[in-house]
Amino acid sequence: MALSDLLYPDNPKRKQELIHLHQELLDCMSANFHATNELAGVLNEHLGCTITPIEMRESSTVKENCEIIIQVMSEIQHQVQKIDSDMKDKLEPVLYQKLYDIKEPELEKIAIAQRVFSIIFGEATSTAAMVAIKLLGSDHLTLTVSKLIGVLAQIGASVLGGVSITIIGLGLEMILHAILGAVERSQLLTAVRSYEKHLAEFKAASEKYQRAIHEVTSLVRQQVQ
Repeated sequence: MALSDLLYPDNPKRKQELIHLHQELLDCMSANFHATNELAGVLNEHLGCTITPIEMRESSTVKENCEIIIQVMSEIQHQVQKIDSDMKDKLEPVLYQKLYDIKEPELEKIAIAQRVFSIIFGEATSTAAMVAIKLLGSDHLTLTVSKLIGVLAQIGASVLGGVSITIIGLGLEMILHAILGAVERSQLLTAVRSYEKHLAEFKAASEKYQRAIHEVTSLVRQQVQ
């Protein structure tokens, strides 16, 4: 047993909490990588985008992996803004406003979007138009992407940011050393509370983000069947 454990008997419990919270963070991050790739795949297949798939880098830190997701999410935001710009440029103002009118039938919006894509691509499927309408009209998705980018940036800048995502396999003391550089009780308590705060925000934002993406991709699957 480490000397710090003799001096502070509750340290082993805190260490286990840190490991558990760290693994939860990694599981949540992995799910976000998967969801982001799923949405990027839909944009690539149906809207002519060329967003490169991403994967977690096991040799990198939490901060570096946060930055990977943020970069692709920002690219997705850019592509959605570009779609909106194309719609605005190529449609009469009245038709453009219909795309954002909650009272307008969705089939009518899809028909309008398909008309624009036919001009851009030469031809366009109703699936492509439907994806565009869902992305443009989804305040829920827009807000969740913005929220998650903000939370990821906070995590990257926090005490968690410099921890390698594979350090969980290197043992308790290595995790603590990477996070704190020491194993004193007060620092352990601070680290655990920091993990809990950021993880709670991260999980809540991630669940909303993944749910919003699932709504879009499920509709795409139904459309192509």
